[in-house]
Amino acid sequence: MIGWVVAVSLVVGLLVWPQTTLRLTIGLVSLGYLAILCYRITLVIRGQQGTQMVRISDAAARLIPDCDLPVYTVLVPAYREPEVIGKVISAMRNLEYPQDRLDVRLMLEADDEQTIQAARAALPAASISMVLVPPAEPRTKPKACNYGLLDSPGEFVTIFDAEDKPEPLQLRRAVTALRRLGPQYACVQAQLSYFNAHQNIITKWFTVEYANWFRLLLPGLVSVGAPLPLGGTSNHFHANVLRSVGAWDAFNVTEDADLGIRLSRLGYQVGVLDSVTLEEANSDFINWVKQRSRWYKGYLQTWLVHMRQPVSTHRELGWKGVLGLHLFILGTPLSAVLNPVFWALTVVWFVQQPQWLQSLFTGWVYYIALICLVGGNAAVVYMNVLTVRVSDKPELLFAALTTPLYWVMMSLAGVKAAYQLICQPSYWEKTTHGLFGPNDTAKVST
Repeated sequence: MIGWVVAVSLVVGLLVWPQTTLRLTIGLVSLGYLAILCYRITLVIRGQQGTQMVRISDAAARLIPDCDLPVYTVLVPAYREPEVIGKVISAMRNLEYPQDRLDVRLMLEADDEQTIQAARAALPAASISMVLVPPAEPRTKPKACNYGLLDSPGEFVTIFDAEDKPEPLQLRRAVTALRRLGPQYACVQAQLSYFNAHQNIITKWFTVEYANWFRLLLPGLVSVGAPLPLGGTSNHFHANVLRSVGAWDAFNVTEDADLGIRLSRLGYQVGVLDSVTLEEANSDFINWVKQRSRWYKGYLQTWLVHMRQPVSTHRELGWKGVLGLHLFILGTPLSAVLNPVFWALTVVWFVQQPQWLQSLFTGWVYYIALICLVGGNAAVVYMNVLTVRVSDKPELLFAALTTPLYWVMMSLAGVKAAYQLICQPSYWEKTTHGLFGPNDTAKVST
């Protein structure tokens, strides 16, 4: 409803008062850019302090006797993943958790014969089972997870993707953390990183971005009291809380982000756990755009869903939560969509300096746009360089300095996401895994 009102108002304004409408729109968008920039800088400053990270030592994680550990359900949704399903089974076997209290479920589509056969060939342990999900729409990861949750016996539940390599003590750390934090915490989100960070420049950019996200931005969100958009993997829940809030939205392609907002609206908190799961970074340009467009589309979906009842959302989240919803959940994909427009205007200005363009950037609008163009880009690059230092990965410095090229990829994905939001809102664009194999010469990240 809000989107339609804005769109209709913009069209009417362009027809009746074109120059005034354009000037006002550019001014509002420039203010939005500035607000998003200031918010992210605040998150990085707060996240860098490190006080919001939930840290559980190895000794503390092993302190709970095996007999006192709860049954833990691990959902591993996989679709058309025959190349990597054996690897995730091996990773599950490496978890340092008693086998009689571990309920690992491979969630496979019933008509995905290749993955089913590969899983059957690799299944070694009684604690790992294969659950066949009925082949019905929507063909999404959250639908498979909901199906696996139905009769799961675990007191705690987590998700791992098919290419994941979680740190062996992660389940024990999560149990210890959630018991320490108390019942108001519904979930802890582990950090994600990549085992093929050095494969090519795309994986290096991706690694810097993920380090910034999980080491600085998410702890920053916790620090400022904003809702946490969960990652699609390695989030650890109290099973009873997960069921009580309705689990995952099967039609949202970033069901994790939506669930994080829902938990916050219902009064629950989410922590960031100092434990790392290694994934495979997308090394292929087309594959990366497919994955990122799905993420952006899901963030736009999440914002639209929670803004269907804006009064209730504002009341339940409070002003800090609403600020995060607008500037982080909406601001992330929206800035990617709008960036090409302002890049094009900048190029036109430097090439031709037309009078009509100069008339749109007058007074305060010009100065805010200039701050965003010069100061904003410099600040974002600096935050990426800071991420490299915090992560202690100096070999990624060149990638951090060249991230403006990465933003072009983000904008391509953003435009694609905006189109698919209208035409294919619940279409789950498959990400191909297994592109990093044993013959790759890239250095594996640890």
